[in-house]
Amino acid sequence: MAKEYSRTQRIAEQMQRDLAQLIQREVKDPRLGMVTISFIKVARDLGYAEVYFTVMPFGDQKEEDAVKAAAEVLKDAAGFLRTELARDMQLRTVPKLRFHYDASIDRGRRLHSLIEKTVRDSKAKEQSQADNDSE
Repeated sequence: MAKEYSRTQRIAEQMQRDLAQLIQREVKDPRLGMVTISFIKVARDLGYAEVYFTVMPFGDQKEEDAVKAAAEVLKDAAGFLRTELARDMQLRTVPKLRFHYDASIDRGRRLHSLIEKTVRDSKAKEQSQADNDSE
């Protein structure tokens, strides 16, 4: 019987839970907004982990600025976060952390708004045609 999840997937899920808590509780940089770890992909040899995050800008901060600041803070804190992960996880080697902004959520949000706009426009067009036909 095959395993449902591979070892790297289980490690990635554990790292995602632990990193989310560590970033929220231990990283005290004021430039860091609300960061969410959306996905982690761990290399088969456990040499590195690609950590994908999203960030919610706070105040009047632009999204691009929030992403840039969060990426810089997380890159600077990668060594500290890796050390803290090593304390919590029972692994011989803890992967090096590489942080990347996950733009898929923004793309999804934009696509959703385009679809909503198209649906509204088509309903309005149908309504105007129905009004013209009834005259």
